[in-house]
Amino acid sequence: MRRAHSALLVIDVQQRLAPAIEDGRNVVAHCVWLMRLAERLGVPVVVTEHCPDKIGASVEAILQAAAGVQVCAKRMFSAVADGCLVGSAVHECEDIVVCGTETHVCVQQTALDLTHAGKRVFLVADAVGSRRPMDRDVAIERMRGHGIDIVTREMVAFEWLENGDDPLFGEVNREFLR
Repeated sequence: MRRAHSALLVIDVQQRLAPAIEDGRNVVAHCVWLMRLAERLGVPVVVTEHCPDKIGASVEAILQAAAGVQVCAKRMFSAVADGCLVGSAVHECEDIVVCGTETHVCVQQTALDLTHAGKRVFLVADAVGSRRPMDRDVAIERMRGHGIDIVTREMVAFEWLENGDDPLFGEVNREFLR
């Protein structure tokens, strides 16, 4: 995953859905961590909201971390099929790092469609969630079977940094990795 070719896609971490997500507080915290890391390293971030009129906007922590980033409302489960990513950093970049909810619905359908569109997709396993752990786990396995790379937050950080000589390594190490 190459920082200069990456975008972070945060899918549907919304007010009415987040409380129902298994380990939802950690999923939200890990998505925010990725958003802050992306901002620090100059990686563009796109946030989606599924039917915000029904499910609510993104949770407050996501909205705060998303100040100045593109937020796309969508009606279809797949953000690709919905068309809301056209013209966004996700549309322009080759490497798409994906996090959010629900793993087996909007995250999976979007990730699969991104792969079919020729993108290299990296699913951050510790930053996705579903209401039921089995749905999350089966979705991750299915996506792996379709060529989506399953990664962790730290894997994203170290791959975006590439090496310890990166001028931002010390700062990122202190703020995000320790």
